[in-house]
Formats: sequence, structure tokens, C-alpha cells
Amino acid sequence: MRAGGISIHCVDVATGQPARGMAVSLHRLSADEVLLAVGLIGANGQLDHPTVRGEGIIAGTYEVRFHIGDYLRAQGQFAGFLDVVPFRFVIEDIGPHLHLPMKFTPYGYAIFKGV
Repeated sequence: MRAGGISIHCVDVATGQPARGMAVSLHRLSADEVLLAVGLIGANGQLDHPTVRGEGIIAGTYEVRFHIGDYLRAQGQFAGFLDVVPFRFVIEDIGPHLHLPMKFTPYGYAIFKGV
């Protein structure tokens, strides 16, 4: 069975814009942590990486790390509060596509399983 993949979407709700240029990494957690994807959020607010199409995705525990502090500093709006925000989740059924929307401001964030 081919994995459905994981898409990561980031929006800076304080500005109402996609978080273009924010660094994001995707890790599979097991006995040894495996870095599956690293990159910058594009103009469309998404991380473009083969993991979106299912490459390297198996059942297991994963963690996305959102580098919000660096992004906010680059935008001139760092408030000295959020830095690297981790989000840990489990995939049991690799078939369906998993969409992870992240919405944030300099003081808070929300991440959820989207459709």
C-alpha cells in the first residue's frame, strides 16, 4: 500500500499571510530519530517535499518542528515568546493523506488534523 503522505501548511494569522520562509522539519521517532523532511514554507503556505506524496511514510510516531521564532525574527515581529514548536502525532493507517494546518501568532498557535 502506498502511503497517503503528510502535508504541512502554515499561516501567520497576525498578518493573515502564509508563513513563507519558515523552516519546518519532519522527524520519524523510533529507536533512532530519522529526519524525513526539512525545508522552508513556500508562497502557498505549504512545505513542498516528497513526504507530501507519501515518500518515507510508514506507521509510527512522528514530530514536526516549526521554527516560529526564527520566522518571526526575520519578519521583524519576534516577541520573545515562541521559538521551536514541536507537534508529535501517531500514524497507524498510512493510506489516507494527513493534512496538518498550523496557525500562529507571536503568542500562540493551533495545530490540528485537517481534511
